[in-house]
Amino acid sequence: MQISELSDRSGLTVQTIKFYIRRGLLPRGSAVSATRSEYGPAHLERLRLISALREVGDLPVAAIREIVDAVDGDGGPHALVGAAQHAVTPDAAAPADPDWRAARNDVDALVGELGWRVAADAPARDLLATAFVSLRRLGFPVTLADLRPYVRAAADVAEHEIARVDEAAPAARTVQSLLVSAVVYEQVLTALLGLAREDASARRFAP
Repeated sequence: MQISELSDRSGLTVQTIKFYIRRGLLPRGSAVSATRSEYGPAHLERLRLISALREVGDLPVAAIREIVDAVDGDGGPHALVGAAQHAVTPDAAAPADPDWRAARNDVDALVGELGWRVAADAPARDLLATAFVSLRRLGFPVTLADLRPYVRAAADVAEHEIARVDEAAPAARTVQSLLVSAVVYEQVLTALLGLAREDASARRFAP
């Protein structure tokens, strides 16, 4: 198909498609003349993936590039999980702050104690350290007893999400599944927690 048909079928403008090609997110088409290229089903599938990453994940081009590179690589499902998780986790810059460094050490110790296999540079480590600092500065000590319910919930949700990943599925489909879990179902989890918290309060405090 020509780029105009690719535009019609993907719902994206020709200018947007050309931008993705220039940024290396979409492979170039097969040149059939000096001014015309042909595109196939793989290009349409890639554009649908990019659109999902932009619309559902609200990800910047640089993050999408990381995921696209993982899709094109041969690292397998675990590499795709890592790329998707890294892309959707907010960056928490490590400040030159002794409190933050202590919290980061506590996070590393917690991950080790739990026996979780997590990359040393996983952005979620820094994100959790930042949360620990905020809790402590507000006067809330961070203890394993307080964390245990959250740890159990996180482990259960993660096991459920990863169990749904089909190793035989195309890489792009795996990324879309992980994106839905990481972005949309995270909102579901937050909403359910809010509902459950209100219910628990009503049962304890309301007449």
